[in-house]
Amino acid sequence: MDATLPTPWYKRIGPGLITACVVIGPGSIMTSSTVGANNAYSMLWVVVVSVVFMMTYMLMGAKLGTVGKDAPCDLLREKAGPGLAALVGLCVFFISAAFQSGNNIGVAAAFETFIADKRIVVGLIVLFNVIAISFLFAFKNFYNALEKLMMMFVGLMLVSFAINLLRLQPSVTEMAKGFVPKSGQLGLEVLGLVGTTFVISAAFYQAYLVRQKGWLVKDLANGMIDARIGSVIMALITIMLMSTAAAGLYTGATIKLANPVEVATSLEPTFGTSGKLIFCIGLFSAAYSSFIVNSMIGGFILADGLNLGTKPTDLWPRLFTTLALMTGMAVGIAVIGFGWDRTPTIIAAQAVTVVGAPLIAGVLLWLTSSKSVMGEHVNGPVAMTVGGAGFLMLLGMAYKTGLALYEKLSG
Repeated sequence: MDATLPTPWYKRIGPGLITACVVIGPGSIMTSSTVGANNAYSMLWVVVVSVVFMMTYMLMGAKLGTVGKDAPCDLLREKAGPGLAALVGLCVFFISAAFQSGNNIGVAAAFETFIADKRIVVGLIVLFNVIAISFLFAFKNFYNALEKLMMMFVGLMLVSFAINLLRLQPSVTEMAKGFVPKSGQLGLEVLGLVGTTFVISAAFYQAYLVRQKGWLVKDLANGMIDARIGSVIMALITIMLMSTAAAGLYTGATIKLANPVEVATSLEPTFGTSGKLIFCIGLFSAAYSSFIVNSMIGGFILADGLNLGTKPTDLWPRLFTTLALMTGMAVGIAVIGFGWDRTPTIIAAQAVTVVGAPLIAGVLLWLTSSKSVMGEHVNGPVAMTVGGAGFLMLLGMAYKTGLALYEKLSG
């Protein structure tokens, strides 16, 4: 074989698509649909801003994974000691485990639309968790299988959400106007939309994914292309979801959506049961892909933070991933089957995020700005500027979340 032949396109992508899958989950679908239903197309510019920040940190993660001589928390231990590495691992794990219940509920919601018996729905949740856990242990090196599975889910999401959007025939002119920011739009809805798109733990995990794919310094260009493609896919899906809600649900009055399936149900009068089914296929793809990868983010980064391995063949990353899956399943079943109040898990996740999100962003920005770690591939002025702005945004969001938590708990 001629060694000069270019690398096939499908081998130059992968980690970015996996990251896109974890970002587009039930929370993202819920938030973008609610914003579209209540604000029409006017918040589309927020998606672009959020994705620019996410892309910047994904590019940092990809660079750190391909250029760094060791796994991220190994580098952190070397530069700052084991305490900070362990703190990063614990923060990421608790965020992932707490929000994993939402992915279970999202998978359940896709089935509850068509299955009335909660016992069957709970049984399906258990089944899909068993499948996910089996996936971790069935393959000696499961990265390749994971990449193919996530590519399938991305394809299903793109096709499902695009079909419904095109059937609604949204106003192209109004969509274009939505990409121009307007005054008075910096409220809680903006923060919520940013928070479900700019997922810093997923950007940090990009460093692990490129290492699992086997990319080295010579593959850095592939990592940069891949991260950009993954970011564009995030933006495209989020824009389609928001525009679908804007075209099908916006009336000028405030609409409250309790769960993602209500979006499909609300759109049903417009294009019938087939539209609801198509939407639920996209919802399931988003929920279950996020379901698997979110738990891996928590499991693998915690194992690295505690110096217990980072490779897909190592035992502890898979055990911690299993723990994240089981925690999410237990909470999900309690909510679905027994009507348990999920508020404590949401409060716990928000509390850890207040500390964890700025910490993870700061660590990633610091490591990729270090000459001793990155050499000639250290962050340039643009990455430093955008990354610094993203870090400040996460600090601001953490401050607002902290205030909201204080008011909620004191009340």
